[in-house]
Amino acid sequence: MRKALRWLLALTVLIGTLSTAGAATAAQPEATTGTTTGDIKDRLLAIPGMSLIEEKPYTGYRFFVLAYTQPIDHRHPSRGTFQQRITVLHKDTARPTVFYTGGYNVSTTPSRREPTQIVDGNQVSMEYRFFTPSRPAPADWSKLDIWQAASDQHRIFEALKPVYTRKWISTGGSKGGMTATYYERFYPRDMDGVVAYVAPNDVVNDEDSAYDRFFRNVGTKECRDRLNAVQREALERREPLERKYAQYAADNGYTFTTIGSLDKAYEAVVLDYVWGFWQYSLLADCATIPADAPHATDDAIWDSVDTISGFSAYADQGLETYTPYCYQAGTQLGAPTIHFPYIEKKLIRYGYQPPRNFVPRSIPMTFQRSAMRDVDTWVAHHAHHMLYVYGQNDPWGAERFRLGKGARDAYVFTAPGLNHGANVAGLVPDEKALATARILQWAGVASSAVQADPSAARPLAGFDARLDRRDIEREPALRP
Repeated sequence: MRKALRWLLALTVLIGTLSTAGAATAAQPEATTGTTTGDIKDRLLAIPGMSLIEEKPYTGYRFFVLAYTQPIDHRHPSRGTFQQRITVLHKDTARPTVFYTGGYNVSTTPSRREPTQIVDGNQVSMEYRFFTPSRPAPADWSKLDIWQAASDQHRIFEALKPVYTRKWISTGGSKGGMTATYYERFYPRDMDGVVAYVAPNDVVNDEDSAYDRFFRNVGTKECRDRLNAVQREALERREPLERKYAQYAADNGYTFTTIGSLDKAYEAVVLDYVWGFWQYSLLADCATIPADAPHATDDAIWDSVDTISGFSAYADQGLETYTPYCYQAGTQLGAPTIHFPYIEKKLIRYGYQPPRNFVPRSIPMTFQRSAMRDVDTWVAHHAHHMLYVYGQNDPWGAERFRLGKGARDAYVFTAPGLNHGANVAGLVPDEKALATARILQWAGVASSAVQADPSAARPLAGFDARLDRRDIEREPALRP
C-alpha cells in the first residue's frame, strides 16, 4: 500500500470537536489509584518485564512512559528480547481501557484517542516493533510482520489485564487501524470491540483501479483541474525546479542514496502531490492551490508542492524513520499504483516507484501475496464488534475493509467531505449516534437510556483541547 510522505506538514485536527456539544462532565480533577491493593505505578512496575522511563503529570490522569520486554520472535521466545515502549494514560482501574497504536512511534506526550474520550477510560498506547527505539539489535527484519506485531499487543494485554480488569477496546488510525484489525484477526478473544479509522485494505496488490476511479470523481472538477495542472507543471519545469531542489538539499544536508538519485526523489514528491492534497486537506483548501499553473512562478509551483508533499520526504533523512513501514509495504501490506492521464508520458520517467526503492538494499524483502487476502477474508466472515470509519475524500478509502454475511454487530461508515482525519464525530447524526452507542456498549459503560435508544449516546468525557488534539496519521508514500 502507498502512503504519502507528508508527515512534515503541521496540519492537525481536533478530534471530538463536532461530537461534544452536550457531552457529559469532563474528567475528574485528579485520577484515583484505581485500586485498594497499592499505587497504580507500583502495580504496573510489578509486572515482570515492565520498567519505568518517566511519569508525566496531567490533571485528571496519571501518565506513564514504560518499557516492556518482548521476544524478538514470539514463535521462539528464547532467541532474544528487545525493549518496546508503551504509554499508559491512567484514569481508574474501574473504567474500561482503550488499546491504541498508530502503527509507528508512540508519542510520549499525554493524549487521548476518540474512543478513550467516548468511554471516559484508560488508554494504553504501543510503539510498533522496529520503530526506534523499539527495535531489536541486531535487527532481524524477517521478524517484522503483522503476526509478530499482533503478538506484541497480545502479550501487553495479558500483562495489563490483571490491573485493568474491565472491558478493552482496540483502536488506531490508518496503519494503526490496519494494526487493530490484524490484532483482532490473530487474537479475536482479547478485545471487546475494535474501532479502526481510515484503514486501507490492499487485498490484491496488483489491482488498483479503485484509486483511479476515486481521483476521477473526488471533490469538484475545478479543484481537480487546479491540482492536476500544478502537478503537470512541476514536471514540465523539472530542470529549473531540480536546480532549486539541489540547492535545498545541499543547504539541509540531504542525501538520496536509498532512492537512488535526486531526480527520482523529485518525481516521487511531485507524483505525491494530488494524493497528498486529498489525504490531508479539505475541498475548501482548493482556494490555496494556484489557479493558473502555466503562468505561475517557479516559486509558486515549488511552494505548493513542498507544502503538500514535502521535498524532504524522499531524502535518506526523511525515509530513515519510516524504514519499518516501507519494509512492511513491500513484504505484506502492499502499495497502490495510480495513473496520470492528464500528464504526457514523456514527462514521467519512473512512475510510482515500489517500496523496495525506499528501503536500504542491505535489507532483503520478499512480498507475501496471501497476507492481506487472509485478513480480508477473515474480516468479511468473522468481524464481530468491529467499527470502521472512513473519510469520503480520503484516497485510502478507495480500497477499504468490507463486511460479509458472517459479520455480526460490525459496521463500516463514511464521514461526508472528510479526509484521512475522519472520525466518529464527523459522521452524519444517525451514524454518529449509533457508532457512539456501540462503542459505549462494547466497553460496558452504556447507560440504560443509550441501550434503549442509540440517539441518546454522547461521549462520557468532555472535550479537552490538549488531550484530544492530534495529528492526522501520516505515513510514507509507497507504490508497488
